[in-house]
Parts: sequence; structure tokens; C-alpha cells
Amino acid sequence: MARDIEINLGDFTLERGNILKDDVVRARRYGQEGGPLVIVLGGISATRFVADNGFVGAGWWSPLVRAAGPIDLNQLCVVGYDFAPNSDAEDQAVTITTSDQARRIAALIEHLGRPADAVIGSSYGGMGALALAQNHPETLKNLCVIGAGHRPYPIGVGWRGIQRRIVRLGMAAGRPKEGLKLARELAMTTYRTPEEFADRFNLQETQHSPSAFDICSYLGSRGDDFAASMDAQRFLAMSESIDLHRVEPERISTPTLLMSAISDQLAPLPDMRELRDRLAGPSELFTFTSLFGHDAFLKEYDAMGPRLASFCEGLA
Repeated sequence: MARDIEINLGDFTLERGNILKDDVVRARRYGQEGGPLVIVLGGISATRFVADNGFVGAGWWSPLVRAAGPIDLNQLCVVGYDFAPNSDAEDQAVTITTSDQARRIAALIEHLGRPADAVIGSSYGGMGALALAQNHPETLKNLCVIGAGHRPYPIGVGWRGIQRRIVRLGMAAGRPKEGLKLARELAMTTYRTPEEFADRFNLQETQHSPSAFDICSYLGSRGDDFAASMDAQRFLAMSESIDLHRVEPERISTPTLLMSAISDQLAPLPDMRELRDRLAGPSELFTFTSLFGHDAFLKEYDAMGPRLASFCEGLA
């Protein structure tokens, strides 16, 4: 049975001097309470609802985190986590770093009463996991990072800067949700690959004056869904946090499994190889092919599942 966890940190001072007022760490525990402890972290739109009791389709990573799955809830104690700033703090404009997220995760692990046997982080969660391993090495024994490097890739910083300017224009016009929608539409073109879009869409017109096409309708639907669930200030903080991310691999001695789709435009393979080679501890880079680019961690369950299963079996 899943159980929510809340830890009141009070006024939490951030690395760049901002303060999260009445900050609360929210997490959710699944599986076997006495089993090996695994913290699972996702992208900026992920939540603590990783598996929701392990039923496939109920949580954002439930095809992998489930009973008898690759991340097996029959054997493991799995904890999902909500990134700061919290969704109920939408009026706070803050600058937050992955090191700040790592301090909050370290507070969660301290509350749980034992070091994590593993932290598995994907995308932004992988950045936070690397910061945790660098700054709080005593809190974890093993690390798995999917689609995240030791620094952001420059073209990604450029793309996200455009997205933030779109959102700010929307906010200035009193239309923040429309700004979020357009920013997410642009983001989707960076998460996926040109090859996927070429294979998926035939440029069928969906309306006239002005013309729109099937790919535009798809991107619009992704934008609508994102805008319905994301606050503008929270998006700005987390997008900026990605671009501020930096760790020194030579300071990370935790045994680390890196996983990378070779089509990922945001954490490209050369950067992942550099991270592997510079890590101070034992490291492995597992690569796989995918049409889904950076979003492969949300799509390629068959490709990732066996390697994640063997990673988790080694924790017992």
C-alpha cells in the first residue's frame, strides 16, 4: 500500500539567496517498507506518484515500478518525490538549483532513517541525483542516471531560454496558461526526434484559415495538458534550474549506472561518455536506440527494463 510522507522544512534558504516560505517535502512510499530503499526521481513534470500501488498505467513510471516489474515492489521500498517549488507556492518567484533539490532529497532520506540503497533519476531527476551524490555522498549507496549529464548541453539552454521568454510574455499579457502551452509545444520538438515526427505525421490539414496540420494538433494537445497541470512561476524556476545545473564528476565516487538513448538531443551521447569517463567511482554507460530522443525514459520500457532489473537485483 502506498503512503504519503510530508516533512516541514520551514523557511528553506536556497543557494542563490531566495527563501522557500514554509517549505514542505512531499514524497510517497511504495512496496516493502523493510526492503532495499530506492528513491525515484523524474523530469520537471513528474510527481511523487511513481506507481500508485504498482498498477500499470496509474503512475508516471508504473510500467517499470510495479509488483514483479523491473523495479519490483515485491522486493523493494520505492519512494517518489515532488520537486520544489511546491505547486501550492505559485506566487513565489525563486531561483533554485539542483544542489537545492539535493538538500531537500537528503532531508527526505534522513527522515527515512537509512541511506538509500539506490537513487534512480531521469532527466531533471538525474541532475538532482548527481548533485546528491556529489554533495551528500553519505545518503546513497548506488546511483542510476538516465538522460542527464554533469552540465546542460548549450543548444538546450538556448531552447529553454526561448521557452521562458514565451512564458514571461504570456504572463505580462495576463495569459500565463497560453504562454505555458506554447512553451511546451516548442519543448516537445526538442524532447523527441525529427525521425519520429516524420514517421508519425503525414502533414494532413486539420483546419483552414490559417492552415494547421496533424503535427500542430498533436503539439497543441501536449501544450494544453502541460498548461493544465503546471504553474508558470514553478515552470520558470525549474527550467532555469536545469540551465544552472553543474556538478564535478571527479567528486562523485558513488557506483553509477548511466543510461542514454543515442538520439537524445538534450543529454547527447558525447556528454554522457565524458561523464562516465570523469566519474571518480565505478561507472557504466548503457546505451539504446530510440525514436523518442530525450523522452525515451518515458517510452522505451522494454529497452530499459532488463538493465534496471539487474541494477535493482544487485541491491538485495
